[in-house]
Amino acid sequence: MTNPTRTRRRFTPQQKEEAVELCLQEGLSCNAVAERLGLPSSSLARWVRQARIDRGQAGPRDQGLLTSEERAELARLRKENRELRREKDFFRLAAAHFAKEQLPPRGFA
Repeated sequence: MTNPTRTRRRFTPQQKEEAVELCLQEGLSCNAVAERLGLPSSSLARWVRQARIDRGQAGPRDQGLLTSEERAELARLRKENRELRREKDFFRLAAAHFAKEQLPPRGFA
């Protein structure tokens, strides 16, 4: 069970890079490095996996996964897409509103 009052630890890109280099360059296991540095081993394993993908050293399981640059571009494009959809919806509603104003008033017969 997780502790709701516990704050999430944040690591700088430099801290992540140093931990990943220990695993990749020194050949140490993620568990050993995580214990030594006081990091969660699951986080370190995720960082190492992403570093391998970014370097083009992905294993067969990781083929087809996105690099960090591709992930950033995808996030940017999704945000842009959301904004464009909002604008399109706004202009569609505005056009409908102005078209309604142009109609002659309904007469009661």
